[in-house]
Amino acid sequence: MRFRIVSAALAALVFATSAAAQVRIGLMVSATGPTSAIGIPQKNTGDILPKKIGDATVEYISLEDGGDATRAVQNVKKLIQENNIDALIGPSTTPNAFAILDVIAESKVPMMATVGTSAVVEPLDAKKRWVFKTTQNDDLIAAALLKHMAKNGVKTVGFIGFNDPYGDNWLKVFTALGDKAGVKVVAAERFSRTDQSVTGQTLKLLAAKPDAMLIAAVGGPAVLPQATLRDQGYTGPIYQTHAVATEDFIKLGKDKVEGTILAAGPMLVIDEIADSNPTKKVAQTYIAAYQKQFGSVPATFGANTWDAGLLLERAVPAALKAGKPGTEAFRVALRDALEQEREVIGCQGIFNMSATNHNGMDERARVLVTVRDGKFRLVPE
Repeated sequence: MRFRIVSAALAALVFATSAAAQVRIGLMVSATGPTSAIGIPQKNTGDILPKKIGDATVEYISLEDGGDATRAVQNVKKLIQENNIDALIGPSTTPNAFAILDVIAESKVPMMATVGTSAVVEPLDAKKRWVFKTTQNDDLIAAALLKHMAKNGVKTVGFIGFNDPYGDNWLKVFTALGDKAGVKVVAAERFSRTDQSVTGQTLKLLAAKPDAMLIAAVGGPAVLPQATLRDQGYTGPIYQTHAVATEDFIKLGKDKVEGTILAAGPMLVIDEIADSNPTKKVAQTYIAAYQKQFGSVPATFGANTWDAGLLLERAVPAALKAGKPGTEAFRVALRDALEQEREVIGCQGIFNMSATNHNGMDERARVLVTVRDGKFRLVPE
């Protein structure tokens, strides 16, 4: 009888320990609204992330913010207060990332940001130390564009970008790097993600007679200024950021986006990437898993979510040694473990995180790309 009682107690303890070892990860996406081309593949990717890491099970709780910052704040509070998440992947847009930054920092929840702008992790401070980023930083992409500009005799640039943190940071970063490279921004205009016309802004850009144009916008909305410039007779080179690395950009822009130059992750032109590139195999694994589940090839934005999952998968085992999921001790240990990530091969690049670098990507995370005959094509550097 005593043996049965002890056995029952042990069984209960094992069950309690097993039940406690469940990691909860929130996913914040914009699968509707103007940036749905980014949010949809990210939402779908969340469905194929690993459900088990070591001995711990993983539960993913996905919430849609529609690209609205107020809704994003409501969502993250719900994920933290009701679902008690241990980490967050997302959101899809830069304004939403900034909107939830205070809540994330106060609750000490590591956030794997899948947004474009480097301003969410630079400069690192008390708030941003809880944020890690799985997309290429603006300066890494801008440097590649400037290298191409210098090679092709571009000395002056007309800039048009979103009137939000994404556009703000791109103008700041590109202007500073451009001054050093001998490329000057001679006109700068802004527009909203939901604008239906940018005629006034583009006419001012044309009046400045720059050698080239740079558009800092995301997904479908990035087509508007480019199409307007072409309709107004501009025939010069147009550069875009890595935020247009989606087939929707080509489908919406059609002939108006032919010749576009951008820098993006190798996965965008995976068939043209050498087999020796270590990211190719990882990207192929992700693409195969996505195709099996959804019957289509994912946009590179989904790869940012996949890479966030890879980084968390590496960090969770170390965090489990420091505390139980659902506790502050676990979340702090998870954040610390993410900072120790070295040479983690993802779809978009290779990550080397540190206490001073929460992006960790280098030149291996970018290639130069153009749109030719309705497809993204690799440009030899």
